[in-house]
Amino acid sequence: MPPTLGLFAANLHACAEPRATARVAELAEDLGYDSLWVADHVVLPSPRVDSSPLDPDVPVLDPLIALAHLAAHTERIALGTGIIVLPQRNPLILAKQLASVDVLSGGRLIFGMAVGYLEPELRALGVPPEDRGARADEYLGAIRSLWHDDKPAFHGRHVDFDGVDAHPRPVQRPVPVVTGGHSRAALRRAVRHADGWYGWMLGRRAAADLISRLTEETGDRPPLHISVTPPRAPDEEHVTAYGAMGVDRLIIVPPLGAPLAEVQRFVEDHAPGRVGARVAS
Repeated sequence: MPPTLGLFAANLHACAEPRATARVAELAEDLGYDSLWVADHVVLPSPRVDSSPLDPDVPVLDPLIALAHLAAHTERIALGTGIIVLPQRNPLILAKQLASVDVLSGGRLIFGMAVGYLEPELRALGVPPEDRGARADEYLGAIRSLWHDDKPAFHGRHVDFDGVDAHPRPVQRPVPVVTGGHSRAALRRAVRHADGWYGWMLGRRAAADLISRLTEETGDRPPLHISVTPPRAPDEEHVTAYGAMGVDRLIIVPPLGAPLAEVQRFVEDHAPGRVGARVAS
């Protein structure tokens, strides 16, 4: 079965302006995209360093606030964080924000998370890079307790609480969790703690290799839902090839830094029906 198409960058560059991001979201929903995805960078190194994906003056809306705005302008399309750098966020506050987005959207949230890699950003937010993986695992457990347990509680090295509660709970039971990252540890985290895995900027050969390694890790558990962002917008041949290797969703990226009119043309030109991808139901 061919993959569905998602659309990335719904909260940066041209889409950091409220009317522009709403217009792009409405267009994507009308054309049959299955999801909108927002990036997460609280701060960026200034001046830019080699590892930084963006210049420090690129406008990047907060992902949770952006998704709340998009929820108000759409009705069906899924709303994904792609990805939240989980160790940088207070897990109790984040649990409340994510649950609120799921409620306001009528149950359309996809919680995408990873441990992060941009050391200046991590350190500026008080996160030692060497323990970001352990923090992420604990934070996810704490968030799930607040979402699903009758008496939420979590006792770990990096987060410790009981005797508190938070409502409203998410509409979805459970909220789908997608983890990102290409390392062996990231693949294991996906298998142990998530419903899906997101591979960023993967050509066909790299995607096939990582999906094979992911499959080795799954053992007897059900297959993960696999999302991939390719390095360039796919044509029908690429869509078919990614689908054949087990990709369930391709999340494509408009030209970064392009004006709104060019972003809209990209969304139209690469709509699911035009490139052979499955149209969202």
